[in-house]
Amino acid sequence: MTATAPTPPLTKTPEATHPRRGPRLPLRALPLTPAVVLLLLFLAGPIAYCVFIAFTDLQLTGQAEDSFVGFENFTRAFGDEAFLNAVWLTLVFTVLSSLVGQNTLGLALAALMRRASKPVRTLTGGIVVTAWVLPEVVAGFLLYAFFRREGTLNALLDWLHLPSQNWLFTLPILAVSFANVWRGTAFSMLVYSAALNEIPQEITEAAEVDGAGGWRRMWHITLPMIRRSIATNLMLNTLQTLSVFGLIWVMTRGGPGGKSQTLPLFMYEQAFQNSLIGYGTAVALLLLLVGSLFSLLYLRLLRTEV
Repeated sequence: MTATAPTPPLTKTPEATHPRRGPRLPLRALPLTPAVVLLLLFLAGPIAYCVFIAFTDLQLTGQAEDSFVGFENFTRAFGDEAFLNAVWLTLVFTVLSSLVGQNTLGLALAALMRRASKPVRTLTGGIVVTAWVLPEVVAGFLLYAFFRREGTLNALLDWLHLPSQNWLFTLPILAVSFANVWRGTAFSMLVYSAALNEIPQEITEAAEVDGAGGWRRMWHITLPMIRRSIATNLMLNTLQTLSVFGLIWVMTRGGPGGKSQTLPLFMYEQAFQNSLIGYGTAVALLLLLVGSLFSLLYLRLLRTEV
C-alpha cells in the first residue's frame, strides 16, 4: 500500500475572514444629494405650497390676507357648471386629439413610411416634424388662419362649391382638437417608427408566407409586439394634451360661450382674470389628479403581460 499525502488544512483567506463591505448608505447616496435638494426646492416645495393655497381663499386683489377655508374651493368646483363643462371638454379634447388622433395617425404614418421610398420618408418626416417643432403660439396662429371665417379652409370649400361655415364658432372643440393633432402627431410617429424597426423582419415575412394579410399582421403581430411602446406613447401624449393652453388660447380663448374652455383655460380664468387664486389652484390640483389617474392606468397596462 502506498501512503497518501495528508490533505493540508483549509485556511481562511483574508477575504473570507473579513468579507468586503460596500460603502455605507449615506456615502453611496451622496452624489444624489444635489439632485434631491433641487427637486425638493423647485418641485416638491411649490407643489406643497400650491396644496396649501388650494385650501385658502387667497385672492390677487381686494383682500388684505387669506384664511383657511378647508374643502370649500373643491366643493365649489363640483357645484360649478362651468367647471363641469371644462372637465367634459377636457376629456373630449384629450380623447379626440391624443388617444384617437395623434396615436392612430402617428402609427399609420410610421407603418406607411416603413414601406415608402427614402425620398418620400424624408419629405413626409420633414413636414410632420416641422409642425411639431413650431412654438405653440405660432401653431395656434397658423390654425386660426386656417379655420377662421375668411380662412384657408373656407376658401378651399368655396372653390369646390361646398358649404362653408365659421368653424371656430360652430365647432370650436373639434377645431382645436384637429390643431393639436396636426401639431403633435410627429412625436407618435417617431415613437412608433422606432418600435416598428425593432420587430424582426423574419416574423413578418413568415406571416406573409403563411397567407396573413396586412390587417391580420398588424393586429396579431405588430400591435402585440409594440404594446409597451403604445402604452408609453399614450401616457406621454395624454399628459401633454391635458396641459395644452397656448394653442387653444390663441385660437378661441375658450369660446365662444365656453365651448372650447378646457381645464387649463378655466383655471387661468379663475386665478388671473377673476383673481381667485385659491379657487384656481384647487382646479389645478384636480387637473393634476386627472393626469395622475391616467398615468396609473397606463402604468398598469405597462405591467400587464399579454
